[in-house]
Amino acid sequence: MAHSLESESRKLLGRLKETLAEDSAGQERLDRITHIIADSMRTEVCSIYLFRDAETLELCATEGLKPEAVHITRMRIGEGLVGRVAKFSRAINTGNAPAEKGFRYMPETGEEIYSSFLGVPIQRLGERMGVLVVQSKEARQFSDDELYALEVVAMVLAEMTELGAFVGEESGLSALHQRPELFRGTSGQEGVAAGHVWLHEPRVVVTNPVADDPAAEKTRLQEAVDQLRVSVDEMLSIASTSDTEQLQVLEAYRMFANSRGWMRRMEEDIDRGLSAEAAVEKEQSVARSRLQTVPDAYLRERLQDLDDLSNRLLRILTGQGNETGAEMPEDPILIARNIGPGELLSYGRKLAGIVLEEGSVGSHAAIVARALAIPLVIHCKRITTEALNGDKILVDGEQGVVHLRPDEQVQKAFMDKIAMQAEAQERYASIRDVPATTKCGTTISLHMNAGLMADLPSLESSGAEGVGLFRTELQFLIRNKVPRRAELAALYGRVMDAAQGKRVAFRTLDIGSDKVLPYMKPNDEPNPALGWRAIRVGLDKSGVLRMQLQALIRGAGGRPLTVMFPFVAQFDEFKTAREYLLRELDREEKLGHTLPSSVEIGAMLETPSLAFAPRQFFEMADFISIGGNDLKQFFFAADRENERVRRRYDTLNVSFLTFIEQIANRCDDTDTPVSFCGEDAGRPVEALCFAAMGLRSLSMRPASVGPIKSLLRSVDLTEVRGVIDESIANGDQSVRPSVLDYLARQGWAF
Repeated sequence: MAHSLESESRKLLGRLKETLAEDSAGQERLDRITHIIADSMRTEVCSIYLFRDAETLELCATEGLKPEAVHITRMRIGEGLVGRVAKFSRAINTGNAPAEKGFRYMPETGEEIYSSFLGVPIQRLGERMGVLVVQSKEARQFSDDELYALEVVAMVLAEMTELGAFVGEESGLSALHQRPELFRGTSGQEGVAAGHVWLHEPRVVVTNPVADDPAAEKTRLQEAVDQLRVSVDEMLSIASTSDTEQLQVLEAYRMFANSRGWMRRMEEDIDRGLSAEAAVEKEQSVARSRLQTVPDAYLRERLQDLDDLSNRLLRILTGQGNETGAEMPEDPILIARNIGPGELLSYGRKLAGIVLEEGSVGSHAAIVARALAIPLVIHCKRITTEALNGDKILVDGEQGVVHLRPDEQVQKAFMDKIAMQAEAQERYASIRDVPATTKCGTTISLHMNAGLMADLPSLESSGAEGVGLFRTELQFLIRNKVPRRAELAALYGRVMDAAQGKRVAFRTLDIGSDKVLPYMKPNDEPNPALGWRAIRVGLDKSGVLRMQLQALIRGAGGRPLTVMFPFVAQFDEFKTAREYLLRELDREEKLGHTLPSSVEIGAMLETPSLAFAPRQFFEMADFISIGGNDLKQFFFAADRENERVRRRYDTLNVSFLTFIEQIANRCDDTDTPVSFCGEDAGRPVEALCFAAMGLRSLSMRPASVGPIKSLLRSVDLTEVRGVIDESIANGDQSVRPSVLDYLARQGWAF
């Protein structure tokens, strides 16, 4: 019986293949397909629903329902049984459709006489494309074999949809990968860029979803799997035995590559008429659908491993590896689901922009993008399945918006914005070497943030007075093992050489939370941002901290050294970390090494608790740097990775500004230099308000120095402070509207 079903399935797919090969219009092809499926499965109804947009399904073809309902009947995702199949990417199989949860009667279709319902998602690699439905008058559940056969057919329909088989005027369907698309994500790094798509992992296109010779396809699959197993074994043989995390991932790869169940399911797909690559992709689509709904982190990682392994197998079968022959455009915008820091750094400054489906504002990729000053937008769902190499693309890292294949009007407006910014940068060059002195005579020191040697040329070109924050974790993140002390010392020395005598504040290793080292076992913490990270890791793993401090002392080579410890929450943490540095200075002196000519030891104030530390802390610290990104999220109890809350609270909220003023006053009371470091320091209106509240030093990305300096030199801080005080007296929640109104009267528009 099973052999008979396989034979029937192959016949059905063979008929579909013939229909695909026919020279016919899209609607005619859709109508023909529904007739073939209904006839082959002996059902009265077969209907194809495809997505009109991300939320709307449309009846695009039917055999058995009223033909006038085609292109008229529409439903929202989740609406009715069809909408539920699409929403949850799961089949619904019932012998009594009206009694099923979520059923909705569509009177224009005439479906009330059909009791049995079987709907399966039409999807490709987790991307929902539509729903395939069969119905019959007989009140019965469809068998597992019938369900399986329909899923195989849906897989072929997904490939046909991807290849544009149903495009046409009558069908009302336009070709995929040709329409303009707007993606709203999250800003990972500010800046704007126009360019052309460069896919980090080029799409694998299955052009032959149906095959006539199952034996030959099974042989192709077996040979490809054998090749895959050999490559996994080779990776395991060269992997570091001390790198347990890497070994665990590769062992999972090996487990899946040798999985009999995985192989059996793909061979069953082939028996029913799919090609080897279509069978791999069908199982991959199932894995991706599960990946989106599984809450267990461990299980998600294993499904992710299977997904990655399927990609490797598809590239072996199709020959569509990373080297596709495509040439990288001159203005590449990198598109990827996610990317590691090492891979991103290998592209260097060739990239004009980066767009990721996943990622976070504190991820490795975001850190590298900031270091390279490359606009980055994250959380752009579906962009890897929609974008093609060479597509025009516009990236707005300030708004977190991406325009793929933009129309002329959008493109013109965007290019005007880029031109205006370029013109402004030319104007800022004229004030590069003058101080940021306000009209009232107050001078604000402007510094830049950095994390790579490649950043240092910006120190001169931007007009920054020094490096207010040098992130040292990148050198740890891009390696598979802890870097050697001599390597770090040489790097820190080159950084100081490039700074040409300007002050560089080195922040010690800031890892943990979403910055997990490749060779460090991740901790399963319920709230990593509040967990084991930064100075907490340094004090618990003092060997790594001491090694880094030794490297900093040696890298200074007799020059002034500035070190600050991240995420200090209480006085004792700073005292302990400071004592480590003083001990290393004594040790280096005893070893006969050259000591820095002077040493500044400071702390990052990123937790509200440190603002209320004893007076002795402020007296002991040589300087304090307010880490605005973390301080703001802890002050408002709003996770900066959570889009639902992170934009809810304004930096210019009266409470937050008052808190900043309190910190500035405490530092003034002990003559402790204080600066503000973070994304908000690089935003003109915010920077102006910080200066008005008493801060005299700001650290930002290099591109922000010019705009901030230009604004500060044109205003009187006394007037700005008056506007802020009046807004506070009026009981305003934020001073932003009042300050913007003041600036507008001065001729500034933001």
